[in-house]
Formats: sequence, structure tokens, C-alpha cells
Amino acid sequence: MTFYAALDVSLEKTAVCVMGRDGSIVRELEVATCPEALACCLVKIAPAFELVGLEAGPMSEWLVRGLAKRGVAAVLMETRQVRAALSSMRTKSDRNDARGMAHLLRMGWFRPVHLKATDTREHRTRLAARDALVRRVRDLENSMRGLLRGYGLRVPLKTRGGWDVRSGG
Repeated sequence: MTFYAALDVSLEKTAVCVMGRDGSIVRELEVATCPEALACCLVKIAPAFELVGLEAGPMSEWLVRGLAKRGVAAVLMETRQVRAALSSMRTKSDRNDARGMAHLLRMGWFRPVHLKATDTREHRTRLAARDALVRRVRDLENSMRGLLRGYGLRVPLKTRGGWDVRSGG
């Protein structure tokens, strides 16, 4: 029999919906959000799946890579398309979202998202961290400059080399 599994990921728990080719619900449950627990759960339900899918999000890449290491291939689903498809549901819950995503997988009504290479992801993370640090330092310098101006002290605008305390500026 052909099975489809959809995962609605939350920070601590992930709603899992396993559906057959005919649209019948095989199993619905909640599992801890970690690749080991999800892979173990999915393998117990069925030995192989036609598709395992989850909505692209902050934790999705980590989960997809972890599932792949454990022999469960998963696909990332385009977020805006999934949101639009599930917006007509009356009752929003993780369980219902997982069920709706399983239907999308079964019908093929989703667009897969490209999974970036690990090197690219790490590079982007370093750049984002550097950007955050540079902004914080600039904000701190500007705050100090504004506070000291009230006492008649003028701090030069360019402080990359640090403030020269001996020369007064």
C-alpha cells in the first residue's frame, strides 16, 4: 500500500498524519520534534512512504537532514502555497494542518522547496550573526555619543579604531 506522511512542526511537538493513497487516515499522533523520534515513529507505522512532507520553516532543514540520515526522505513544501491551501479550514490546529498537508502530498498540489547546501546555510548564519553584532555595536556607539553630548563631550563619528581617551576625542 502507498502511504503519505505530513509533519506539522512546532517547537516541542510535531503533529504527524499518515494517509493512504485513497485518502484514508492510517494514523495521527504527536511526536517530539527531533529527527530520531520522528524517524522511529514513521518507520514503525510503515516501512516505506511515497512522500513525507513538511512545511518549510526555521527547523525544517534540520529535520529534513536528520530524517535523511535515518533513511526517511522528506520534501519541504512551499510555505505560502500550504498556508493558502489550509486557510479555508474552519478549525486551525496542528492536527488538522498535518491532515491538510497530507492531502496536498497525496494529490501532488504542492511546490517543493530547494534545500540549501550545509555550507551555504552555515555561511548565511555567520553573515547574519556578524550583521547583528555590527548593528548592536553601532547602536551602542550612537547611544554613548548622544549621552556624552549632554555633558559637552563630542565623540568623533568614526570610531572603528576605538576612542582615543588621551586626546579627548
